[in-house]
This record gives sequence, C-alpha cells and structure tokens, in this order.
Amino acid sequence: WRALRYATFEIASDVEIAFMAVQQDWRALQYLSSENRDNKELLETAVQQSGLALRYASKRLQKDHDTVLAAVRQNGNAFSHAAAELRADRQFVLAAVWKNGAALRYVDPDLRADREVALAAVSGWD
Repeated sequence: WRALRYATFEIASDVEIAFMAVQQDWRALQYLSSENRDNKELLETAVQQSGLALRYASKRLQKDHDTVLAAVRQNGNAFSHAAAELRADRQFVLAAVWKNGAALRYVDPDLRADREVALAAVSGWD
C-alpha cells in the first residue's frame, strides 16, 4: 500500500487497486484520488480496520450518518474527523457517544454540558 505514495493519478484513481491497498492497510486512503476517497464502500472497508480512516474520507462521507457511526463504533477518536454539524447535532451526538463514550471529547462544547449526552457517553464507555 505504501507504493501508492509514488503512484500516478491514474493508478491512485483505479478502484480495484484502491480496494487491494485499503484491504492491506486503511492508511492507503491518504494516497488515493478524491473520487476513491468519496467511495462509501471503500471507506467502509477501511473503517472496519480503524475508525480513524474517517480522517481521509471526503467531506460528503464525513457528514454521512452511517459512515460516521461505524467509524466512531470502531474508534471514538474518529468523531474528531466528523463534520462539525454532526458534532453539534444533539440527536446524532447521542447516538455517537452511545456507540463509544470516548467520542464525547469531540462533541460541540455546548452539548458536553447536556446531562443526557453525558449519561449516554458514560453508558457507551468501554
């Protein structure tokens, strides 16, 4: 997967190569084309290894509820790479911190003071 660092744009845009690389290591996402970084199926493959793969996702996928929840479930710190509007959406935050209480660290400051959010985070803390 590290060879992608030196690959041409055409290679970094090849979906088959992208899947091969991401199956080896989620960090391959950083070397892929923006089109591949916007591929939900490809990102789901990466998120299964590490929720931190959300860092390299397209802005569209960083706003996608299902994608972000899967990433947070795998690693609470992935919430730091979620779109700001999701980190400030009370209903979404409740779901995220319920999946992984560590996500509370990246919640909008106003929501961190919310008792129900805090209870959900404590319940979701591993």
